[in-house]
Amino acid sequence: MDLTPLLDLIEEPWLAALFGLLTGAVFGFAAQRSSFCLRAATVEFARGRLGPRVAVWLLTFSTAVIWVQGARLAGLFRPDEARMMAVTGSWSGAVIGGLMFGAGMVLARGCSGRLLVLAATGNLRSVVSGLIFAVVAQMALHGWLAPLRQWLAGLWVTPGGRNLDLMAALALPEGTGLVLGLATAALALWLAARQAIGWGVLVFASGVGFAVAMGWVLTFQLSQVAFEPVSVTSATFSGPSANMLMFFLTDNPALDFDIGLVPGVALGAFVGAALRRELRFQGFDGESQMRRSMAGAVLMGFGAMLAGGCAIGAGVTGGSIFAATAWLALLCMWIGAVVTDFLVDQQRERVTA
Repeated sequence: MDLTPLLDLIEEPWLAALFGLLTGAVFGFAAQRSSFCLRAATVEFARGRLGPRVAVWLLTFSTAVIWVQGARLAGLFRPDEARMMAVTGSWSGAVIGGLMFGAGMVLARGCSGRLLVLAATGNLRSVVSGLIFAVVAQMALHGWLAPLRQWLAGLWVTPGGRNLDLMAALALPEGTGLVLGLATAALALWLAARQAIGWGVLVFASGVGFAVAMGWVLTFQLSQVAFEPVSVTSATFSGPSANMLMFFLTDNPALDFDIGLVPGVALGAFVGAALRRELRFQGFDGESQMRRSMAGAVLMGFGAMLAGGCAIGAGVTGGSIFAATAWLALLCMWIGAVVTDFLVDQQRERVTA
């Protein structure tokens, strides 16, 4: 894939932003049409079910792994050059941040990516929670909360100044990642068949995973021909949300993939909802729900920056390249969500029953 002709027409920052916009649009449209949501999957699992939400999440995750690992084997992408792999990973950040994020997404009734998708369809609750998420993420990245994040992240880190590749660390043969992705996809399709999930939902769930792979390949290919350094990255909503906030608050904003990603997701989700006539304004049901959502957004904002990514950034994007801390963060997100649902929602339901 030679992007040199495009660079002759479009400047590098604009091209990176356009790639982000395209990736985000595919992601947002597919996520809206499939109702992809890690929070919904974890809650379903916490209630003792392997239902449609779990099937959709597994299919998205496996599709991302299949496409990313396939691109790696085809020479279109090298995970070792990904931004997530090129920096020191934090085991402590993955554990603490993952647990915080998992708890927060249950309280807010959606992970950061899901909030962005819902906000684009008119959900005002998600707009408020999403803005709080972005502000807290920025505070954890460069603001008042940054020293605390850095201290927690530094408690236990990966050796050698880089993240750990699970496939290489376990000395697994080439192609193992692709086989694992195919096996997970088979499990997802089996669950989908049991739940009689329509093919349309399955196609769009796969589209979310494809968007993750598309982001990896596009940014990698651009990094190979660009004159200036280009971050090899894909769909994530912690750093990009914080960067998007500063894009509108500074007088000299810089364009890159992250800046295009967030509006791309909003555009894709808006179009998806409009085509299905699902655009409608929705607000908080009451004061208690507002407090709960705001608290969840705060936990997610700090937790995502500490864990090195959100439910999408660590859970799917990082998982697809087998970044060790991303897999640990994903596990802790599941644990945090399951425990929070048991202690908060299930407990309340038992009291009111």
